This record gives sequence, structure tokens and C-alpha cells, in this order.
Amino acid sequence: MREPAAAELASSFPRYAPLGRPGPSLDVSAGTVRKSLGCSHPGAPRGRTILIVPGTGTIPSVDYSWNYARAFSAKGIAWCALTLPQSANGDIQRAGEYVAAAIRMTASTRGAKIDVFGWSQGGMVPRWALRFWPDTRALVANVVGLAPSNHGTTAVAGVCRSACLPALRQQGRASRFILALNSYAETFGGIAYTNIYTRADDIVRPNLDSTGSSSLHTGGGVIANVAVQDVCPANAARHFAVGTYDPVAYALVVDALTHSGRGAAAERISKSVCHQRLASGVDPRTFARDLAALYAYVGSHKRVGGFSRTEPPLAVETLTPHSHAYGVSKSWKE
Repeated sequence: MREPAAAELASSFPRYAPLGRPGPSLDVSAGTVRKSLGCSHPGAPRGRTILIVPGTGTIPSVDYSWNYARAFSAKGIAWCALTLPQSANGDIQRAGEYVAAAIRMTASTRGAKIDVFGWSQGGMVPRWALRFWPDTRALVANVVGLAPSNHGTTAVAGVCRSACLPALRQQGRASRFILALNSYAETFGGIAYTNIYTRADDIVRPNLDSTGSSSLHTGGGVIANVAVQDVCPANAARHFAVGTYDPVAYALVVDALTHSGRGAAAERISKSVCHQRLASGVDPRTFARDLAALYAYVGSHKRVGGFSRTEPPLAVETLTPHSHAYGVSKSWKE
């Protein structure tokens, strides 16, 4: 099954929304998003917070509770974890609305810019919010993605030969969603983007170097594209490992957050991390059970809204720039 090239789709597709156009009102209510947020320090003094976004097919309790959430708490870093609808298996445009609302809500509650962190889809979907709701850009200091599917993956062509989860189909290498996500500019000024990837990724691919899926290159943001192999050449972490328990990935995440606004740098990471087995926060006594629970949850397709043979349509404006829609436009004149 041949995937259509990006140029083939772009040539026959409507123009994308201008980068500065105010985003539409959200379909998701503030109350729904508030219930979807679990925060570590609800009564803590106002200050910087990390918004944690899960990957496809997961929820924060099975994705992050046994690794990053535990490590952040141990460091005294406040965080809020967002549960996406349908366990992040449904339309990613819908998930993007949750992220946009969560960015606004968390920044307002905490009284400061926030950092956004996620693995796989969770490292990519915050960029949908930043792309189509421009007001969120002033609320975010850093976006840190672990093996983010920023340019989709060639793996979808094999997985989605027939009926497929909507979020998987949207993460195809040349999906219309991915084209819209990366239209005009991949990053925005005032935000540092750290994209941590592994050359051994078996799901988000290709990722052999900084020309691969996870890396970003355009726009006004500060960009750091770093492979775990840039620190430890023999590192063999694959997709699930780099997103959950790999110590090199963890060290790069901490480096990015410590050097806010600059992005992670491989040369700042001690080579001693190459000899570690597990990231900080991961309990070796429960590691095997925790990882197995994550695999089991992803494999169960819990709370899926249904499989589809086609990619969910992009929301399209057909009347005015103020209609309730986003993504691309047939009528907007730049």
C-alpha cells in the first residue's frame, strides 16, 4: 500500500489557516477539561508547572505514574497530567482542543508560563494547540517531546491497511492532519522545543537522524533535536523505552527543563548515564509489572470511539474567518 506523497495531497487541498488567526471557541467545556486534569500540587504556591500529555492509547496513570510523574514529584516540580478522550485513540483534533484548554487553564491557575511534556502523540499534539490557537503560545516556555510523531510515521501504512484507530491513521507520514500541523511554521518564537528521539525507534519512523519524523526545523522557536545515541552511541532504546524508562532520555528531559528557553544539549549530559539501567523515578522492584501494565492497556484499545477506514476530516471553514472551525480554509484571504 503506497502512501500518497505530501506534495500530492497539498496540491489538491485547501489553504491552511494563517499562523496568527485567533483560534475558534472550543467544543470541550472547561469543566470537562478540569476533570481530565490531575495535578500533583493542587495547593502549592503559584509557579511554573509541567503539563504532561500521554501517548496514543494511554492515560497518565499507566503511562507516567511510575516514571516521570514520580521523578518530577521527587524533585519538587509541580505537574498536571491530562487525560485525553478515548485514551488518545480518537480524533487528534479533539485531543488538541483538550490540550489548548489545559494550557490556558494551567497557566492561569499557576500564574506563570508552563512547560509541556509528552511522549509520542503526547509530544506532538501540543503543537496542534499552539498552531491553531495562537493565544496559547504566550503561555508556554518549553515543549519537550519524547519520540514525538511530529511528521507522522511510515509504520501506519502497514498497520492501517483496513479499519484503523483514528489517531493512528492521522499519524501517517503524509496524512492531512500532519500536513496541517506542520503548515507554514513548525515552531513559534518565545518557546524552546526539545525533540528527543532514538535511532532504534520501531514505531515513529524514520528517525535515523535529525531529518526524521521527530525533529523540527522551521519557525521562530528555539529548536533542539537530540538522539539518545548522541549521548550514548550504543543506546538501543526503542519507542516504548525512550518514552518511559530510558535513563538517557530522562537526563535529556531534565536538561531541557533546567535550561529553560535553550533546549536540551547532548554535551551537557554525563556519560555515566550510559551505565544506568533505569531512569530516575522508576522502581526496579515494580518495573516489569508497570511496563507490562502499559503494554496491556495500549493493546486493549480501551474507550475507543470506533475504528475507521478513512482519516477523520479536517475541520474546514466554509463561511467566514470567525466560523467555528480550524485547520484549513477555502474562503480566508491572507
